[in-house]
Amino acid sequence: MSHMLDEIREQPDVVRNIIDREFHQVEALAAEIKRRNVAFAYIAARGTSDNAAVYCKYVLEIQHGLPTAIAAPSVVTVYDTVPKLGPQAFVLGISQSGAAPDVIEVLKCARQSGALTACITNEPTSALAEASEHVLTIGAGEEKGIAATKTYTGSLALIALLSTALDETHPERLVYLQRAADAMEKSLGMDEALHQLVEKYKAMTGCVIIGRGYNHCTAAETALKITETSYISAKSYSAAAFQHGPIAQVNSGFPCLLFAPDGKAFSAMAELGEKLRQQHPALISFAHDAAFLASSETAVRIPASVAEWVSPMVYAVAGQLFAYWLSLAKGLDPDAPRGLEKVTKTV
Repeated sequence: MSHMLDEIREQPDVVRNIIDREFHQVEALAAEIKRRNVAFAYIAARGTSDNAAVYCKYVLEIQHGLPTAIAAPSVVTVYDTVPKLGPQAFVLGISQSGAAPDVIEVLKCARQSGALTACITNEPTSALAEASEHVLTIGAGEEKGIAATKTYTGSLALIALLSTALDETHPERLVYLQRAADAMEKSLGMDEALHQLVEKYKAMTGCVIIGRGYNHCTAAETALKITETSYISAKSYSAAAFQHGPIAQVNSGFPCLLFAPDGKAFSAMAELGEKLRQQHPALISFAHDAAFLASSETAVRIPASVAEWVSPMVYAVAGQLFAYWLSLAKGLDPDAPRGLEKVTKTV
């Protein structure tokens, strides 16, 4: 059995365990954010964790009005420049291994500046954890697959849990997170259907993957998973950015994957889908809405609808399964992507 597939299947329980185990730690961080009257957030991450950072940006800005920037770690490690952060900054490092040297350096500099620092990691005794005041632990167990899956959705769950702790006026938000874990479980039931449908696309050499709002990260993460396990050029875009030039590459039969969960961004995705259909691409749609799916060449119906702000955890499962089965259909081994190691260290 594949490590990647096993770990995809573990994700609902990873999220449930995070809710049960980490809430008090997350509450302590939320209390400190409030006590310090934090004015902005700054997130350092690489690879898959960088896509979790994109999710965090949307959550903090939409749910809490907190301006959030994603760091370019080379500013610190290559250009020897320390951003002016200070006591009103909340600086978050995300790394499943906790061993990313450039992310660690950003956290060290942030802490020296007086910023509130925290990290999300699967390794609570790592160098990143040591550099942070608050440590939020994914606790997913060893991730043997080279392509990160359960540590990604675990990172999203911790971000969603932090958002819940920051909003004491809406305790029902915790229920939304629990429902997301249940919806992830239901999404695993799409496994065989996705196994069958990827056969139609095993010859593809490139594709675009599009989401908007909260699921901009889902498009980016699915593109990364397809690229690293199938060695094809999979590019992700927001639905808005895609129309500012990249849409010109679409022609008849060109694969376009759309992530369109229910919520405020749905109408923008539906409008883009209608526009794309005029160019007759191979439209692969991931959604819950039946009418939207009916007009796609390939429909992947997500079996449960959840609150939009937690939907990336659910839709990530579908993207991961698509990437996994596509890799196998191409005769590749998703557990051993060429040129990659589990822990990548860059400066």
